[in-house]
Amino acid sequence: MEVQVSAGPTTKGALRHVLGHLLTPLLMCIGMGLAYLGAFHAPEPHDLRVDIVGTGPQTQVLAQTLHDKGAGALDVRTVPDRAAATAALRDQSSFGAYLPGSPGHTPELLVASAGSDTSAMAVEKVFTKVAATQNQPLKVTDVAPVSSGDPTGQGVFFLLVALSIGSYASVAVIGGAGAALPMRLRALLAAGMSLVVSLIGAVFAGPLFHLVDHGLAGVWALSWLYSAGILLIGVGLHTFLKRWTTLGVMVLFVMLNFTSSGGIYRPELQPGFFGSLHAFWNGAGFVEGVRGHVYFDGHALGRNVLVLTLWFLAGAALVGLAALTENRRRATAAPAAAPALQAEHRAEHQSAEQSAEPARRDAEQDAEEAEEEMEEAVGV
Repeated sequence: MEVQVSAGPTTKGALRHVLGHLLTPLLMCIGMGLAYLGAFHAPEPHDLRVDIVGTGPQTQVLAQTLHDKGAGALDVRTVPDRAAATAALRDQSSFGAYLPGSPGHTPELLVASAGSDTSAMAVEKVFTKVAATQNQPLKVTDVAPVSSGDPTGQGVFFLLVALSIGSYASVAVIGGAGAALPMRLRALLAAGMSLVVSLIGAVFAGPLFHLVDHGLAGVWALSWLYSAGILLIGVGLHTFLKRWTTLGVMVLFVMLNFTSSGGIYRPELQPGFFGSLHAFWNGAGFVEGVRGHVYFDGHALGRNVLVLTLWFLAGAALVGLAALTENRRRATAAPAAAPALQAEHRAEHQSAEQSAEPARRDAEQDAEEAEEEMEEAVGV
């Protein structure tokens, strides 16, 4: 006699559970594809500021010709001398300055690769062609070179990646495994983890990989402020998003953050959406803050510190709102639980165990969801 085993309610429920959780990686796949390909797949300059050095009519004609041929790609201006061109590069209002050739002097291009190596390369490509029309080689002078330990100038971006992953993965652990803790303790754990993550980042940037050759204390301070903002926002969001928190922080601090940070391409080489985010997103505040602190004598450092501080304050406010929400939920649940508590005192032991069973199942489900959330975060 054959025994047929059919899929019962338990199997169907487990399948629904798995299918529901598979939605998260699908959304991550779509989001990452849209963000990364949208931001990086076809970098093209637009309104990329470059200068032509000189004051004569030939300089004006060259500047106007390049501006017209660029069709919006270049914003070409003239500056009177080399000192003015260098100053514009040093305050990052310009990304290249061309000195036309003269008898006894070859054409020269001034760039600041520490501001963005990819922008410097884009400018060099343009003016190599200009010099070729004069049948002369182009001399390139870097007025703000990167440190020897970061030859591509992109080490700060990969430091940003490490800090971000350490921060948002910690959110799942604090919010999931620590969900039963008071919010003030979760906030303290977030502050402590941000300190640890930032110290690890400082080790990466300094003694381990030598991404910077000075200003390491400032890099650590920016790292802590950046990490603390992510952790506080994530811990606060967990009260409202629960298992969707991992996806939420990935959207905020990976998909939109890495792509708008300027660590690979500055906004002048990206589509307008990501260029607009660069003005106020926390990753851009970190990357540009480190660049300004290490390579440009603190230029615009205050503005970028303000950006990071505002994200930190937003996180602190979100934690406070989450604490109030949790207190309100507990206050609302308490009166509803009172009749059940009275009934439990009057019931026999068997009925008491039966009434406790739903609570036990809820606790097990919460534990499973917390474990799944942590696994998703670590897997990412």
